[in-house]
Amino acid sequence: MLRIAIIGCGKVADQHVQAIHRIPDCKIVAGCDREPLMAKQLGERFGISACFSDLKEMLHVVSPDVVHITTPPRSHYSLARQCLESGIHVYLEKPFTITAGEAESLIQLAENCGLKITVGHNYQFTLEMLEMHRLVKEGFLGGRPVHLESYWSYDLGDLRYASAFLGSPNHWVRQLPGQLFHNIISHGIAKLAEFLDDELSEIVATATQSDLLRGLGAEEVLDELRVLIRDKCGITAFFCFSTQIKGLNQLRIYGPANSMIADIITGSLIRRENRSYKSYLTYFIPPLKNASEHLRNTRRNIANFARRRLYQDFGMKELIERFYNSIRLGDPLPIPYREILLTARIMDEIFTQIYLERSKAPVPSREPIAPTV
Repeated sequence: MLRIAIIGCGKVADQHVQAIHRIPDCKIVAGCDREPLMAKQLGERFGISACFSDLKEMLHVVSPDVVHITTPPRSHYSLARQCLESGIHVYLEKPFTITAGEAESLIQLAENCGLKITVGHNYQFTLEMLEMHRLVKEGFLGGRPVHLESYWSYDLGDLRYASAFLGSPNHWVRQLPGQLFHNIISHGIAKLAEFLDDELSEIVATATQSDLLRGLGAEEVLDELRVLIRDKCGITAFFCFSTQIKGLNQLRIYGPANSMIADIITGSLIRRENRSYKSYLTYFIPPLKNASEHLRNTRRNIANFARRRLYQDFGMKELIERFYNSIRLGDPLPIPYREILLTARIMDEIFTQIYLERSKAPVPSREPIAPTV
């Protein structure tokens, strides 16, 4: 049985605990947070008896096999390094580290120690993404991908989250090199990295601030991002992050013959076969096929719901279980290290471009607009 510990007992930790409870032959033996009350409250919610505020003490007392690190990103590198040096496998929440250099250092350390490490890119393991992976392997695209598009929308909702980091320059989100982007976009970038070559020939990133955030002040915080990527094999990719586009979390993948759209919001995969039809059949058959795809997804989701496979954190549970199986059974890592490193490199380049270029540009003078109540 694997013995699991959680480091960082905030909101995300609850999701990890619930996912771990769905996996057989593992047990959460401890929670750790520098705020003792946070660790105690996690323990009370989920029946975890051992609670700590000091990582070194926790590692010494309970000796876990695996730790899940769910703390703010700046602490990821130091905490993961301490765990690896203590002989413990590590699951790191996204983003993996602050820089690609830190990511490479952790992966090298894990390999030197004979340990496993992974990152919480759980949206790559949802039911629709697993089906997409299967179809790509089976050759549905008609060859390797030609073009990729990843869309990631983020709803600031009632602005309570935005107000927290906009109201304080010292908020941990504002201290990240990529600020708001840094904490979120690795989910969408990682989906592209899976299909791109390690050697990239071009990355062009542009970013702006939406009218919504502009009205709240904090001139330097950006929330609209567009990125164009090309690898050495000629595969192109587009990434869009937006707080203004609502309900668009998709991966679109185009091949020489066919294409697919994985929709994370609706849990659906739309397959599109590229065929030509004579005369007016072009106006009738493709729409009918699209309708049949939506019907197929509806039936599949109903079946998965009935089998208790359709729940919000399926991707997280699937990723964690595959990571555990790589530890205890020697299965392949769920996310290859090359994808983790490529994601980190792309993010480094994006943040260099958008924030370095922005610092060189003249700042337009404008009066902050008071937020509407």
